[in-house]
Amino acid sequence: MSVNKVILVGRLGRDPETRYTGGGQAVCNFSLATDESFKSKSGERQKRTEWHKIVVWGKQAEIAQQYLKKGSQIFLEGRIQSREWMDKENQKRTSFEIVATNFRMLGSRSDSTGGAAAHSASAGAGDFDSEPHASHGADDQAGPEVSDEDIPF
Repeated sequence: MSVNKVILVGRLGRDPETRYTGGGQAVCNFSLATDESFKSKSGERQKRTEWHKIVVWGKQAEIAQQYLKKGSQIFLEGRIQSREWMDKENQKRTSFEIVATNFRMLGSRSDSTGGAAAHSASAGAGDFDSEPHASHGADDQAGPEVSDEDIPF
């Protein structure tokens, strides 16, 4: 048995870029930053940022393009995938990316998510009935607001 599962909570480092395959399937790429705080050996507070390459396919890619932008905070689940290629000097190179299986936009409605806070996009076909809509009025319901304290880790 083996498991290839990634869970990340972070902020987009750039706006999503979406393109379409020859078969018409959407593929969206963006970078996600995660931060880690720790104390150094000397007792000083340190902060380290890790950058992750994210790939989202299909309907989720279109949702990501529509609702996410630089600075958006998301909860993301996916798997690690490696990619190999030859560079200009004919050296074999390897990069790693996270292929998202689902994500959830976090933050308040006034955050950078354009009113689509707490909307979930998942790879499962039955996980959403229709296109998400940005909130246009105070009476619209975009679901419960989610804060950092709501995440179970």
